[in-house]
Amino acid sequence: MPKVVITHKVVDVERWLKGKAERAALFGQFATNVTDHVAMDGSNNVAITADIHDMAGAQAVMTSPSPEQAAAGERHGVINPITVHVEK
Repeated sequence: MPKVVITHKVVDVERWLKGKAERAALFGQFATNVTDHVAMDGSNNVAITADIHDMAGAQAVMTSPSPEQAAAGERHGVINPITVHVEK
């Protein structure tokens, strides 16, 4: 199972952290071990790591999220662009 690291900025880190359970449920459709990370420098840069068991599902969410998935990102204060790194 490859691990991915997803990075992006958020409007407010505390707001983003409040969405942790919803985010884990969304990612749980295609990943396990979903973990949130915040920048040590106090900036609004965040990361998510996850072990991907359905790469096609993960790619679909990242490239063309459903209206519900896009709404979740807005609720969490996600700021594009989102960068995805895949373990090789």
